[in-house]
Order: sequence, then C-alpha cells, then structure tokens
Amino acid sequence: MSEVKVNKISPRTNCGTVTVGDSGDSVSVTAGVPVTVNGDLKSNALKAVDGGSIISQCGTNITLGASGDTINLAAGATQSGFGRTGTVDWDTTPKTANFTAANGTGYFVNTTSGAVTMTMPSGSAGAIVSIQDYNKTFDTNNLTVAPASGEKINGGSADGILRITTEGQGLTFVYVDSTVGWKTVHENEFTAGGAVEIIATGGTITTCGNYKIHTFTGPGTFCVSSISTTPANNTVSYMVIAGGGSGATRSCAGEEGGGAGAGGFREYKGPADCYTASPLNGNPGGTAITVTATAYPITVGAGGSVNSPPSNVGNNGSNSVFSTVTSAGGGAGGSGDNGNSGGSGGGGGHLWSSGNGNSPPVSPPQGNNGSPGSTSPNRGGGGGGAGSAGSTPPSTGGNGGNGVATSITGSPVTRAGGGAGFPGGSAGPGGGGSTPGGAGTVNTGGGGGGGGFAVGGAGGSGIVVIRYKYQ
Repeated sequence: MSEVKVNKISPRTNCGTVTVGDSGDSVSVTAGVPVTVNGDLKSNALKAVDGGSIISQCGTNITLGASGDTINLAAGATQSGFGRTGTVDWDTTPKTANFTAANGTGYFVNTTSGAVTMTMPSGSAGAIVSIQDYNKTFDTNNLTVAPASGEKINGGSADGILRITTEGQGLTFVYVDSTVGWKTVHENEFTAGGAVEIIATGGTITTCGNYKIHTFTGPGTFCVSSISTTPANNTVSYMVIAGGGSGATRSCAGEEGGGAGAGGFREYKGPADCYTASPLNGNPGGTAITVTATAYPITVGAGGSVNSPPSNVGNNGSNSVFSTVTSAGGGAGGSGDNGNSGGSGGGGGHLWSSGNGNSPPVSPPQGNNGSPGSTSPNRGGGGGGAGSAGSTPPSTGGNGGNGVATSITGSPVTRAGGGAGFPGGSAGPGGGGSTPGGAGTVNTGGGGGGGGFAVGGAGGSGIVVIRYKYQ
C-alpha cells in the first residue's frame, strides 16, 4: 500500500472545503490514532459500529440513539434540562430515625418504634420531596416535617413545622418560592391493600350482594378459617330460632287442647349489614357475636313431639344455639293442665292458664305468652308467637300469636308463629292449625296446634342463619 505523508492538507480554493474520498469510498483511521477536531464537526447522523445512529438530526429535531437502544449516563455524570420522568425516585429502605431529605427523593417512613422528624433540604424552585407512611403508624407515632432554617411550608410561618398524624398518609412537596415555601401538591390517605373478608364453611351457603348467608336447618358447624381485616365486619348478623312446642291432646270430653308456643326468636343485625331486620333485632342492646378463626358448633332445635291420651300436655321444643346465643324451645300447649313456658308460652286448656314467653328472659324478648283457655264454651288457648301473645276469642279456640318478618336470607320471611287452640283457632305464621291439631312448619319454629278428639300437632323445627360481608 502506498503512503502519502504531509503535515497539512488545505483547500485549493477559498471555499474552505476539503474533500476526502469519493462517493462510495470508505475512509478509515487506524485504530489508536486520535482524531482531533479544532472547530465544528458537522454531520446529519453520527453512526455506531453496527450502523445505527448514535445522534441524528431531521430539521430541528435531534434524536439520541436508535430504536431499541438504551441511553445511559456514565457513573458520576449528571444531566440538566431534561426534566423528571416522574415525581421522585423512591428510597425503598424505610426511615426509622430523624433524617434530612434530598431533592428528588421519596421516602417510606416507619414510625412503628417512635416518632420521626424529616428536615427538608434548602428550597430551590421546582425541588421535590415525597413521603409515605410505611406501615400505617403515623396516627400512633407522628412524622414531623421541618423546613430548612428560615423557610416555610404551605405559606406558614418561617421555620413552622408540619405534623402528620393520619394513618397511612402520603404527601408530595414542591418548593415554589419564598412566599409559600414547600407546597403540598399531592396527598393520599390509606386504602387497605389486600383486604380480606370472612372465609367460612358450614350449612347451606348463598349470597346476597356483598354478603354470604349460611343457613342451618339441622345441626352443623360454622367453621371460620379467616376473619376480616375490617374489624366491624367480624361482628356477624344472625337469626336463631328454636323448635316450637307441640299442641295439647284432648284427654277427655270437654278438655279442649291449647296451641303451643313458637320457638324463641333471636336476631342481631351486624354493624356492617344492610338488610331489613325484624322488630326483635338486638342491635343495639342484644348479644353481639364477633367471630374469630375457629369452629362454632350449631344446634338446631327439633319441634316438640306429640303425646297420645291420656297425656294432657304436649312437649316443649328444643333449644337452638349459635355461640353464646341460645333460643329457648317453645312451650307446649295444655289440655287438662296449664300451658308450658318457653321461648313463647303454650296456650292453656279450657280451665287452665297459659305458659309464659321469653323464658328464660333475654333482651330483646325472644317471644310472648300464650293465652289461657275459656270455659264458656270450653276452648283451648292460642300459643304465643315471636310477634305477639296468643289470644282467646269467645266462640272458637284461641289464635296463635303472630310471628315476625326478617330479610336476613335476602327476602322477607315471617317465622315463629304460635299454634292454634282447639277448636277453630287460627295459627300464626308457621304454627299448626287446630282442625285437628296441625303440625308447625319445619324450620320456622312454629308451635303445634291444639287437639280435640285427635292428638295435638308437633312443633316445627328451628333454624339458624348467619350472615356476613364477604367482599
């Protein structure tokens, strides 16, 4: 290869342009030989070894890098004029002690062990700092934000502090000018992340909007595997109805049988719930049940069984139980005897008194008294219901007391009516009639009807319903 060695190449005319090579030629500089440009270096595109543009210009638009390239600043290098791509760069190591913030940085502040003070950097227009409560403890141990000496926060007094006392609070500060100093431009309050509601099994499970409903028509277990992260949601709604009593059997001519009382009716509408509860809703004043992750045995009371002659009195229903709540079985109807006491009282025979309701007593009352029988003519009294006492009309057997309606299962249903007295009395909802003694309806806690020449009616079995927010 030939060599040309010169100290200087100058243009042959005054046009100031020196051309090296012709179109299509490749001009190379030996590796290791520096290229020095004492004036301007002008090019529409500066290419990399792979042919991609490092810098290219189209009109007044200058592009750094080609598609797919990553542009990095060398270690220790700084940039200006490009602006920020977001608010701040977050320091993900939580701050647990007093510290001084730096412009352009966000901090997670952990005050679990004690209060923390953050001192702001000296303000300059556009400077930015963010903070966020690390684990929802600003309400117990505060974060204090203090400006640099002589500066302000939100236009307050010079050197005035800002104390953050809200759980989960987050703030972004931008320095504006000496009049307002650091201005809070973004603010958030805590929203529970990964919230969990009650998870449970047992009974027949249905849904109503955001609520799950567990219905037990027989014994079972309400098994809670997870509770809600919202404490109020763990106080569940419930309805517990015991079995109704059975109606009396006529023991001899003229001993007309009384209707039985309904099973005790107890209800509590939880603070997070929204359905229409019965008049016996125990919130406030009743027994609240706040569940934990454990198993709750459920007892559903059977209705009282019938008796054959010569027995005068039926049998009480059985109790229903959920946790600390027990509803008492309904009182049996009487024939040649008084009616029995129970959740609601049984009606008495024609010469006899009725049983008492709400026995044992709870608040709100779980039921009402039955009615006594009458002697002119001989008639059995009506059994008490959850909504009212039994009655003794003058010409027929007594009417069973009313039940009460609740929408705990998603739609209104009336339950726990008293049984009818013999002959011809009317039963309350779920209670048995008296021509002859009819049985109470299953899973309503209705009292059985009083008997005449036939035996009295069996009581209706009870029911337990548990309801809670699940989403």
